[in-house]
Amino acid sequence: MHHWGPQLLMGGHGVIQRYRRFLPVTDETCIISLNEGNTPLIESHNLVDAIGGGFRLFVKYEGLNPTASFKDRGMTLAVTKAVEKGVSAIVCASTGNTSASAAAYAARAGLTCVVLIPEGKISYGKMAQALIHGARTIEVKGNFDDALKLVRELGLRDDIEIVNSINPFRIQGQKTGAFEVCDSLGDAPDMHFLPVGNAGNITSYWMGYNEYRDQGTSSGLPIMMGWQAEGAAPIVEGRVVERPETIATAIRIGNPASWKMAVKASEESSGHIGTVSDDEILDAHRMLARTEGLFVEPASAAGIAGIVKSKARGKIPDGSTVVVTVTGHGLKDPAIAIENSNTKSLVVESDIQSVLDAIGIQ
Repeated sequence: MHHWGPQLLMGGHGVIQRYRRFLPVTDETCIISLNEGNTPLIESHNLVDAIGGGFRLFVKYEGLNPTASFKDRGMTLAVTKAVEKGVSAIVCASTGNTSASAAAYAARAGLTCVVLIPEGKISYGKMAQALIHGARTIEVKGNFDDALKLVRELGLRDDIEIVNSINPFRIQGQKTGAFEVCDSLGDAPDMHFLPVGNAGNITSYWMGYNEYRDQGTSSGLPIMMGWQAEGAAPIVEGRVVERPETIATAIRIGNPASWKMAVKASEESSGHIGTVSDDEILDAHRMLARTEGLFVEPASAAGIAGIVKSKARGKIPDGSTVVVTVTGHGLKDPAIAIENSNTKSLVVESDIQSVLDAIGIQ
């Protein structure tokens, strides 16, 4: 009978194992992993054709991580380091994906997980994940930013570790997304589009691209293009948004933790942080699903909407290689998808003629 050591048992084949030399771990570190990362980079010809062609587009489909969002990349490292530190509990404020990820990795590590979410402002799919993994889920009367204030206070205790992206290990883990893009393409893309909420992702991708270039694995750096929802656009407006509102709950954040770093990423890369409306987000959400068969949550579609907008404004040079990170799976928010499909299922009698009539075939 085999006696697996904790290293083998927990280590798996996740991003820490794969990119260990870029991450703050040692050979002694007990890695807490659910085999996250290694998500597909899917070339999307149909979508490009639908918006006018002229460039190559690759979709980094992060919904295929273990808890169905990109948050797992940072969570594996944050929880690994929390275990190393010897805490008994982790805590996060979340609009959903962070709580789902924290709850799963805490379960894997045998830690207590405390989740503070804005009351009534979390999608059903994400709430289900936090609850099924046994997280102590607390709804705060207020928004995400109110919940994060409370989390910062809890984090002052020695026995509790914050796993929001104010935890620097989260950003370190998330940079592995940039490594995977370069590994798949053979180099960095010309442009990288992504949604911006708490702004950890644009920060971490920029960090990853720089590290890969600095050690000679890639030769260039992409232009970073971040997109906020119009109703939650503090970076674009240059002020804290007290009551952020958008259908894209994952980016419904009025005071991003990584604000300064996101601005730095966009400026250093000669990029841009812009806004898209909820209607543009919903159109992009439907368009991606119908042209490419890729189902994402509404916030993920903000990056797609940004591509549509940038193409229409002549901001994507012909011949460019463009990557977009779609951050979370569509099943995170099924209610929006059903509504946004603008279509309904039909009920018919169980005979072939009724079916043919319903589909319009004579």
